[in-house]
Amino acid sequence: MKKVLILMIAISLFTGLTETKAMINGYDEIAKSDKADVTLYAKKMNGVYTDFKIDFQGGVLTRPYWINTTSPTWSPQIMYEDINKDGKNELIIILTKGTGTGILEREVHVFHIQNQLLNKKLVKVPVEILVDDPIAIVLKNVKTDLSSNKANISIGDKKYTIDIKPLGIKPEHLFTDIYFGNIINFEIKDNQLIAKIGGQISPAGGNIGDILITYKFKDKMYQAKSIEFKPNVLNDKKIGN
Repeated sequence: MKKVLILMIAISLFTGLTETKAMINGYDEIAKSDKADVTLYAKKMNGVYTDFKIDFQGGVLTRPYWINTTSPTWSPQIMYEDINKDGKNELIIILTKGTGTGILEREVHVFHIQNQLLNKKLVKVPVEILVDDPIAIVLKNVKTDLSSNKANISIGDKKYTIDIKPLGIKPEHLFTDIYFGNIINFEIKDNQLIAKIGGQISPAGGNIGDILITYKFKDKMYQAKSIEFKPNVLNDKKIGN
């Protein structure tokens, strides 16, 4: 029943080619992919792009609550790759919600492309699939400890010790623990969706490395396949397998 409901919602938001021009009138084109035959449109409101329209191969999907910075440097990324190994490409859209000193907040949306009969025509309809929140994955699987000299990170039986003295951060400027949440990035590598979550030790930044989450499609959603830590500091130590 849940699957049927999601599909009905997707179809109700997907309109035909004849209505495309009317729906995007007054919207800015902000990203395009010839490979996927996709164009993203949005409106500039209060300094950000929002109220998105996704023109997918002639049909339009609406996403009124998406947000992206208006900086051309951080325009939305559109990818069309097979990331679940089913022999068909998925539509992946990466948004950038915020940037700044020590801050990069990005968000990923994954769509499976399904053939559906609409208005007596067989059309390809993008249906959005849930991607497990990378911060929630980190909080559930990563243990940390921070002192004035070192940072400790544990992921299962893997333990990392980072000497933070070379960073030259005064003890009074350190967080009480390693913080994950200001740097959230996504990429597609070797046909896999990967989240990169920066670990910071001070308000000024002090990024000691990234938690890398590789996703897999399981139980009708994208969830963590593997979790590892990639340090920025050269003299780290890893214990375990």
